[in-house]
Amino acid sequence: MEKRKYFTALFCVLAFVLPLTMKAQTGVGISKPKKAKMLFDGSREMLDSKWTYWNGPRLKAELPIKWEIVSDPVDEGFAMSSNDPSGAGGLYGAADIVTKEEFKDFRLHVEFLVKQEGGNSGVYLQNRYEIQILDGDYGLHGMAAIINEHLPTEEAYNGIGKWNAYDILFKAARFKDGKLFEKARVTIYFNGKKIHQDKSIDQVWGGPNSGQDGGNDGGKGITDRPGGIKLQAEGHEVLFRNIWITPKKLKNSGTDF
Repeated sequence: MEKRKYFTALFCVLAFVLPLTMKAQTGVGISKPKKAKMLFDGSREMLDSKWTYWNGPRLKAELPIKWEIVSDPVDEGFAMSSNDPSGAGGLYGAADIVTKEEFKDFRLHVEFLVKQEGGNSGVYLQNRYEIQILDGDYGLHGMAAIINEHLPTEEAYNGIGKWNAYDILFKAARFKDGKLFEKARVTIYFNGKKIHQDKSIDQVWGGPNSGQDGGNDGGKGITDRPGGIKLQAEGHEVLFRNIWITPKKLKNSGTDF
């Protein structure tokens, strides 16, 4: 009888603790795992050492990066602002920044805050596939969309002036003898809620100014080259902080986590 009570109590504890543990792995403010690489910690030094301007056909900005380091408007610490003067007027590709290191499969965490209505930016996986940041829109070109391809399953945006988090597991497209045989796949959590589950991604959208391979066969000509994590400048004050990545080697499994 005592054993039964013990295991009943243990089950109740695990049923309560395990969901909290899983939930703690996604969302605003989670810490970088030991094996992950910090891409932005709020410092100017890390911005300059880990990032550069994407050298696309529309590049207008010049190094050093003009994204400002600003005080975090919510918590202690610092963030960077995407409001680069060269990207004013929605000129994407003119002042986008990309990591110097390139990646294939990975687990990525990015936190962002939109300061004004209509604030626009984006997180690009492999400098190809855009996960949209756009205040006030939840369409295929709106907030948290895998742009032009997949709508989020629910609206999890915290709103203007609040921090939000994308947690992403990405599997790069697969090639054999130089030919594509499996499209890129991704699972995304938005503020701790799963909004995309193991979705395939067809192409790069937005043309050559959007990202790597954007000018190949209308964006459908994906190549086997790895790519960096890119953040978009469109003349809006969108802030970023706590960006880290864990490179992975995903085999035959999908991306769900």
